Amino acid sequence: MKPVIALVGRPNVGKSTLFNQLTRSRDALVADFAGLTRDRQYGTARIEGREFIVIDTGGLSGEEAGIDVLMQRQAWLAVDEADLVFFIVDARAGLSAADEMVAEQLRRQGKPVMLVINKIDGVDESQVLGEFSSLGLGEASFIAASHGRGLHGLMARAMAKLPKTEEGEHSDDDRDRIRIAVVGRPNVGKSTLINRLLGEERVLAFDQPGTTRDSIFIPFERDAQKYTLIDTAGVRRRARVNETIEKFSVVKTLQAVDAANVVILVLDAHEGITEQDQHLLGFVIERGRALIVAINKWDGMTPNERERVKQQMDYKLEFVRFAETHFISALHGTGVGLLMEAAVKAHRAAMSNISTPALTRELEVAIFRHPPPMIHGRRIKLRYAHQGGSNPPVIVIHGKQTDRLPGSYKRYLENHFREAFQLYGTPIRLEFRTDENPYEGKRDKLTPLQRYKARKKEKDKERIKRHAKSVVSRSSASKASTSKARSPRKPSSSSRR
Repeated sequence: MKPVIALVGRPNVGKSTLFNQLTRSRDALVADFAGLTRDRQYGTARIEGREFIVIDTGGLSGEEAGIDVLMQRQAWLAVDEADLVFFIVDARAGLSAADEMVAEQLRRQGKPVMLVINKIDGVDESQVLGEFSSLGLGEASFIAASHGRGLHGLMARAMAKLPKTEEGEHSDDDRDRIRIAVVGRPNVGKSTLINRLLGEERVLAFDQPGTTRDSIFIPFERDAQKYTLIDTAGVRRRARVNETIEKFSVVKTLQAVDAANVVILVLDAHEGITEQDQHLLGFVIERGRALIVAINKWDGMTPNERERVKQQMDYKLEFVRFAETHFISALHGTGVGLLMEAAVKAHRAAMSNISTPALTRELEVAIFRHPPPMIHGRRIKLRYAHQGGSNPPVIVIHGKQTDRLPGSYKRYLENHFREAFQLYGTPIRLEFRTDENPYEGKRDKLTPLQRYKARKKEKDKERIKRHAKSVVSRSSASKASTSKARSPRKPSSSSRR
């Protein structure tokens, strides 16, 4: 499992700047939560070969009211998910009462905390350290997140505090075992489905969202094939005596998807496809995992209701047409038996190893059926293809002007390769490489006189060619007239008389 770092602190202390520096990405994952107006942002970072998840949160002022209360809850939920917390403060603004309140709450949480003093440019570090040492959070790290200053030392200390990535039956070395993650929103029937697949009550299943408290790895064997089922769920925890907060654990979902070869996304047929379901699909596709969509609670629905759900699926799940869809009832076992067969096929497709001649041959077939478009009067040329990886399959295509290939033609090639090699159930990555021009960027080293002579030489060649053509044409015409003059004439009718 990837370790998790949460960034908390007052507003405008530089949390998002640090988040962007660590993730080095503008498209950080965003998870939407029903009823919450400020989202946590999730991103993946890599430091010295180790990957971990970073959570950015809204500001904590200690005086939250209205919408700010929802932002505060999001921040503390992030702390609850984290293995390590970065408490970020502003060196220029100095210590505030809000900082003291947040520090006190962090101590009560009992999570490992690192004090990070940001915006240290132009300030006296010793004076600032004396001011913030009263928080009692141990040694502080000084950084300037906007410039990347101090981040190396900060992350070196953080790596020592983060737990090591667990290796076990779901490790990458165990290639004989198919790891299947069962993901979905709370109370869609994930644990019930796993119990049905296993034939025993291995996972707590109760009709209340969030009864699974943590991800559960369940190894088993079926028809001589080894599997590991990974169950994840939201956690429903009591915040006050008469109030509950539904916590949809994006971290657990990300970790489960990363650990899996195949993902079964469970949807509730009665609730339809929600935005959270679509976000989960986005996670799975971004990770490149093989996918199966299971529409649960299918029994008991009227024909009209079933038709409505199918129409909704065609509209909202168009971007995952490569995945098999199964309509099931986890409670009664209807349609469940086909899921494992689909998982095996999807895993086989994701791990496919296709030879370069086979890929190039199918590329030629695709081009013959539908040639690439013309760009500025020149046709895009695709020369050959080879495989660049698996899980998901990566197909690398070499040619000229491939950077100008339109998206519609890329989708055509993807569909052609999928059909040709039966790559159903897994996404396909296409990478295009443009052949380098050996003369691009080279300077003309000829002198003006040499360029003049070269042009004159080319003109002389053209003049000689034109002269030769004219001589040949005149010679041909002369021969034709001579042969015509020498040919015997037919006698006229009067001479025959």
